[in-house]
Amino acid sequence: MTDSISAWNTGLTSSITITNTGPAAVDHWSLVFTLPDGQTITGGWNATFAPSAGRVTATDAGYNAVLAPGASTTIGFQATHTGNTTGPAAFTLNGSACTTA
Repeated sequence: MTDSISAWNTGLTSSITITNTGPAAVDHWSLVFTLPDGQTITGGWNATFAPSAGRVTATDAGYNAVLAPGASTTIGFQATHTGNTTGPAAFTLNGSACTTA
């Protein structure tokens, strides 16, 4: 899992790459993370994000629901911020903790 943030004045974008490092395919995934205080998602791509602040769950968009071993997908969102432009500290995919690069 990699997370890349690009911030400006009161907005930011976050691009998250999810890679299946396991031996079996992942079918219909959900990624859970907590946004830092002061950040609110205003739009996203390649996943559905809910709710827009706090503890967020990103679910697959259907066309990227299956991740074969070694495969990856990139999702992302735009958000507003009140000065805190750090990314989430931890992620879980389908209930299992993820390692981040």
